[in-house]
Amino acid sequence: MRAMVLAAGRGERMRPLTDTTPKPLLVAGGRPLIDWHLERLAAAGVTEVVINLAWLGERIAAHVGDGSRWGLRVAYSREGERGLETGGGIVRALPLLGEAPFLVVNGDIWCDLDLSPVLTPPSGLAHLVLVPNPSHHPDGDFQLAGDRVVAAGGEPFTFSGIGVYSPRLFDGCPDGAFRLAPLLREAVAQGRVTGFRHDGGWCDVGTPERLRALEQALAGGD
Repeated sequence: MRAMVLAAGRGERMRPLTDTTPKPLLVAGGRPLIDWHLERLAAAGVTEVVINLAWLGERIAAHVGDGSRWGLRVAYSREGERGLETGGGIVRALPLLGEAPFLVVNGDIWCDLDLSPVLTPPSGLAHLVLVPNPSHHPDGDFQLAGDRVVAAGGEPFTFSGIGVYSPRLFDGCPDGAFRLAPLLREAVAQGRVTGFRHDGGWCDVGTPERLRALEQALAGGD
């Protein structure tokens, strides 16, 4: 299965750090966030990865190169400086991702999940990794009932930023900027999304404070 790392975001909430460094190159645990992702993808058996680029994207490309140091083959989907958001970025990259289901990982998260069990084509349009709601997002994004992501009647969880998608999820989507979340909610309403909960380590590195907390946790602090 091919994989994509979403790495094109501007990182407004992370400024001034992201004025000079793209979010995926911010360091946690002694290495850039994107290195953690590429290492886990390679460990899970992924060999082909697409990375989308926008703000300071060529710095990411210079750091990752062709991916060979992780045993990967990396291709780049360049979006221009403004970027196409999560949904639009995936649609732009579809020619590089092929016709089979693919894994997508947000570049600005940290997660200790073993990705091997995730690399299975979804029974519907998407299969999402969900995590317990953090304090900064207490209401969550989706509800889970068994292995089904539902609009109501389940337990609320937060979307981890890791999911496997069928290319059919993006049928009819235009080539332009749009977010992934509304597309997922539509698929949930149709009963075509599955998911599972991950109770291990996870962090949405969305603010400097969360980055510092992650760094402390990886260093063995409280």
